[in-house]
Amino acid sequence: MRDLVARLYPLCRSITGDGVRRTLEIIGESLRLQVREVPTGTQVLDWTVPREWNIRDAYVKDASGNRVVDFAASNLHVVGYSVPVSATMTLDELRPHLHTLPEQPALVPYRTSYYAETWGFCLAHDTLEGLPDGPYEVMIDSTLADGHLTYGEHVVPGRVAEEVLVSCHVCHPSLANDNLAGVAVAVRLARRLAGADPWYTYRFLFAPGTIGAITWLARNRERAGRIKHGLVLACAGDRGPLTYKRSRRGDAEIDRAVRHVLRTSGRAHTVVDFSPYGYDERQFCSPGFDLPVGSLTRTPYAGYPEYHTSADDPDFVSPGAMADTLETCWEVTRVLEDNRAYLNLSPYGEPQLGRRGLYGSLGGRSDTKEAQMAMLWVLNLSDGRHSLLDIAERSDLPFGAVAEAARALRGSGLLKECSL
Repeated sequence: MRDLVARLYPLCRSITGDGVRRTLEIIGESLRLQVREVPTGTQVLDWTVPREWNIRDAYVKDASGNRVVDFAASNLHVVGYSVPVSATMTLDELRPHLHTLPEQPALVPYRTSYYAETWGFCLAHDTLEGLPDGPYEVMIDSTLADGHLTYGEHVVPGRVAEEVLVSCHVCHPSLANDNLAGVAVAVRLARRLAGADPWYTYRFLFAPGTIGAITWLARNRERAGRIKHGLVLACAGDRGPLTYKRSRRGDAEIDRAVRHVLRTSGRAHTVVDFSPYGYDERQFCSPGFDLPVGSLTRTPYAGYPEYHTSADDPDFVSPGAMADTLETCWEVTRVLEDNRAYLNLSPYGEPQLGRRGLYGSLGGRSDTKEAQMAMLWVLNLSDGRHSLLDIAERSDLPFGAVAEAARALRGSGLLKECSL
């Protein structure tokens, strides 16, 4: 995963353009992607697909010809969607177009201007403080023209048409945690699911933030109704504890599944309520769709000093943290995949488990007590009104233990699957 982050990091991405296409090409080396191109001017819900932006070079040169700000050194040095510029100006004339972080003077900020035609450069405040009055040669070799918005989808087929949506954004330039770590985790999760014969169909969406999700929703109104569960992945590689943001519904199965996995795993974590600000969960959870989509991050957006700065580089991303995020996602899918309701076929008194070999099969296991309690809880609450997740939450047992108990009891003829 870290290798993928490092490979994608140098690419200049935005909400449109060749950087997004190249990013999807590289992802496509690991996953079979369906790449969609939506023309400029297409109406998508209340929005319109914007013009496509591409950039080749940009710099600010001092009087000696030295590039004091250089796009070739870092694509963060140019404000995203900057229009073309070729001019000579003094520092005073240039200053309104320069963006720094005075409180973090050694770092370059990330700035964009998607829907207003302007231009600008980002640089370290220390660099700005050392600049003489000029003159400066200012050049941005970019194009803003009719083109396309590009996004990619990968589908892991399941046994049913109901879908689990996993979404991450691919519009940020050289920012490793936000959101290349999320992309890398999604790629590995998709590959792992492909070998698991899943019950649900899993749809992975790699799209520009906001406008990409809105475009996908506009083009998939009918398919959106198939989404049973959903997760937006972002900031997946920093060393902070995991944070889950609930869906708009607050008590959707995905909300309960993630909360249960985090709580029973012993991982440090935080669960927060939904708010209409953040990543693309706010689009999927808009009231007209109200999809059961939550958001999983480590430290949330704007919650760490490296956020949206040049310090969010590949060295900032922890392979161990990405692995932990991936494992958490995998455990959540295990809950979603195995959550069923059952009916106890011997509900009058406790059935004799010993003569069925159920107690004997547990002998010598380190978790014998837990497994026995799981069987008793499953038998007691399998009344056709409780799912396995209900039972795990009420018993305070790990979902995996409850699901394993249900499989053993069903195999012994004591349970049958039913619909809630």
